[in-house]
Amino acid sequence: MAPFAKTGGLADVAESLPYAVSKLGVEVAVGLPFYRTIKEQGVNAKKVFAGLKVPLGDAVLPCDVFEVRTEQGVPVFLFDRNDLFDRMNLYGTWQGDYEDNLERFSYLSRAALIFAKEVRADFNVVHCHDWQTGLVPAYLKTLYCKDPFLSKLSSVFTIHNMGYQGIFPAKMLSTCGLPSSELHPDGMEYWGDISLLKAGIVYADAITTVSPRYSREIKTPEFGFGMDGILRNRSVDLHGILNGANYAVWNPATDPFIDNQYSADDMQGKRICKATLIREMGLDAHFLKRPLCGVISRLTAQKGYELFVKVVEDIIRLDVGLVILAAGEQKYQQVVGEIAQQYPARVFPRFEFDETLAHRIMAGADMLLVPSRYEPCGLTQIHALKYGTVPIVRATGGLDDTIEQFDPRSGRGTGFKFAGYKTKDFLGQIETAVRMYDNRVAWGKVVENGMRADFSWKQSAQEYVSLYKELVRRKQGQLCGLEGM
Repeated sequence: MAPFAKTGGLADVAESLPYAVSKLGVEVAVGLPFYRTIKEQGVNAKKVFAGLKVPLGDAVLPCDVFEVRTEQGVPVFLFDRNDLFDRMNLYGTWQGDYEDNLERFSYLSRAALIFAKEVRADFNVVHCHDWQTGLVPAYLKTLYCKDPFLSKLSSVFTIHNMGYQGIFPAKMLSTCGLPSSELHPDGMEYWGDISLLKAGIVYADAITTVSPRYSREIKTPEFGFGMDGILRNRSVDLHGILNGANYAVWNPATDPFIDNQYSADDMQGKRICKATLIREMGLDAHFLKRPLCGVISRLTAQKGYELFVKVVEDIIRLDVGLVILAAGEQKYQQVVGEIAQQYPARVFPRFEFDETLAHRIMAGADMLLVPSRYEPCGLTQIHALKYGTVPIVRATGGLDDTIEQFDPRSGRGTGFKFAGYKTKDFLGQIETAVRMYDNRVAWGKVVENGMRADFSWKQSAQEYVSLYKELVRRKQGQLCGLEGM
């Protein structure tokens, strides 16, 4: 959850969505581990519960619970257990995931529910995100299905990325405290192992994904990662709700990380930001009058780096500058690094996450390249629109939902899209965008269209609130039915 702990877009959603629904009258609280990175920030956390007894396997391990508030006033409860959460990274190292991730997130899931019961928290719905919290719906439907307090809760499980499934050996099911009866194809079993992502999908009362198109894609073998069948079975409970942008953070008119703020009504600041970025990155000054492309993503196959490394020299031959902010797989980093050494005045890479530089690239670049193989939602292309940085994206998932192909004849559209996952398709749209860049009127129109587009949380938050209310009504009906038996 940004700004406390972040590895990707989930952190931005975990920050923005609670505040957005709270503005619609929903009482909200967030729970997450008290990671080392949070402690290092020196947050003003108050201990609210000492020695919470949480089962893990055959043991009962106590933890302390702290509370901190976001800048918007949303309460965040931090579950403190040093042997599980006091680590350099959140989920693992470059060598792989932590081997005890099942124990870590089983513990978190039990702790959150037990804490809610201990303090008699007055809430109706628990909203879980990705495999790390997939056990929460499972616990509610099994261990706590007859608990006088917890049985009244409904659960929503949001899939941010089907590619991260939380798979562990089946023999570790007992570590979670779940009975072996849940190890079957219609339960947590997944090709002989257990999957916490599947647990969330199977046991949650409602499932959401982060864009309408992705909710349709994951019901197909191409995007379902082996779980398309169970998702088709749960179609009636599956909802595609587009992630919103946090314009309090991503707005060139107020951004503290950029040299000159600007807006759709006054673009002078963007030209200054571009000049500053070119100078700071050591690129050739002639790119002041040529397209400058930004890349802000993880270095993974999912993000389209298979395509990118194949066409990067072709992009350079179009007389386009490149500023790359990415971290991930070593094989892609090596290729990009070698090309940057070959073209130091045309390509600048930084292989680490840098929030400040991300803002400066967004403000200084003319275009943003997002050639993802698949993309559940994506936020960088939405941020790019607000910054007048024209996205060139693959038409998949949330990229397709948020970017409209620009038509110079009608003046409609916000970017450029390609459908096939082929180098010629990707390069073709870059070539189209570069030609359009030389048409000042057309380029000004596509930039303005994007900057005036609204992808705030307002509509999406309302959809979530409607879903919460429907689950509460459904649960109340079930409880009334039980009381009448």
